[in-house]
Amino acid sequence: MHIVHLETGRHLYGGAQQVLYLLEGLAREGVRSTLVCPPDSAIGTAAGAAGVNVQTMPMAGDLDALFGRRFARWLKTANAQLLHVHSRRGADVWGGLAARYAGVPAALSRRVDSADPPLIGKFKYRPYARIICISAQIRRQLQATGVPTEKLRVVHSTVNAEAFKPRWSRADFCAAFGLPVDTLAVVCVAQLIARKGHACLLEAWLSIVTTCPRARLVLFGQGPEETSLRQQVARLGLQESVVFAGFRQDLPHFLGCADLLVHPALREGLGVSLLEAQAAGLPIVATRVGGIPEAVVDGESGLLVPPADACALATSVITLLQDAGKRSNFGAAGGAHVAREFSLAGMVSGNVQVYREILQEGSRIRV
Repeated sequence: MHIVHLETGRHLYGGAQQVLYLLEGLAREGVRSTLVCPPDSAIGTAAGAAGVNVQTMPMAGDLDALFGRRFARWLKTANAQLLHVHSRRGADVWGGLAARYAGVPAALSRRVDSADPPLIGKFKYRPYARIICISAQIRRQLQATGVPTEKLRVVHSTVNAEAFKPRWSRADFCAAFGLPVDTLAVVCVAQLIARKGHACLLEAWLSIVTTCPRARLVLFGQGPEETSLRQQVARLGLQESVVFAGFRQDLPHFLGCADLLVHPALREGLGVSLLEAQAAGLPIVATRVGGIPEAVVDGESGLLVPPADACALATSVITLLQDAGKRSNFGAAGGAHVAREFSLAGMVSGNVQVYREILQEGSRIRV
């Protein structure tokens, strides 16, 4: 079986990290893969180092019709049995059209929970034999926009749980981020973009740090909202209790040294950082949006609150910061939940099952 994977993201987090997990897992199953990605992408470097065949191709975004033409011509000569498109930025549109031109059946992974306008959605998804949704919520959204139910499959994202066992000591963690040794460390791991809800978290943080003076908030991530978030921190007088730590490739080494992860997203397909935190043994406070209720069991591995509700967010964070026993119980339950429902083997086998379904249908298979 030869699968071509199209991923146009340039940074190795979120969806791109899931693609790398899948490529490595498929290799262990004896499935041949070729990754098509931009020449300057981190996933291309990582996949090449892992022994995956990598084909680089420039891609400028949603309106890059020339990319669609280049990719279609290349795909027609690639001797692929199936195309798996993983990202947006135009890949979902041009990838599907290229597959149709090349006579190669295609699957699309859908990772975001923002609904397409019905007419655009029907056009975009028509070339795909299957759409792989990372949560049941995404499947429901696609059904609501008219995508045929028989095309939809749910395959949850995964996390390499073993990698998130802490390698740092608590003292190392505190020293690295300038935290007092007796701190209550709350972390947020997300791109600094509006839909991740950082502004609401900072609004809540004023109440949290007033009630729990030892609390410190460490924001891991980068993005266009950083300047406005820093301004909000200054306006609220939170400079002493909020740390901007940027994007960290070594996050698995120390994530488990924190006390709590908070995820205030306004929209979320599933929330891989929630899986990573639970694998590291952290309790969660998150919003009840998108696929998050599938990632976090409310009252068992974390507390879920309404989105954009700073008061509810503050109350739940304070509840856990003041109850070490509950934090410990939630952390243990979260680790078990991730191992049971979001295993690497389960994600790989779920995708392989979709491939087999498509190929067994016999539509335009090239051998």
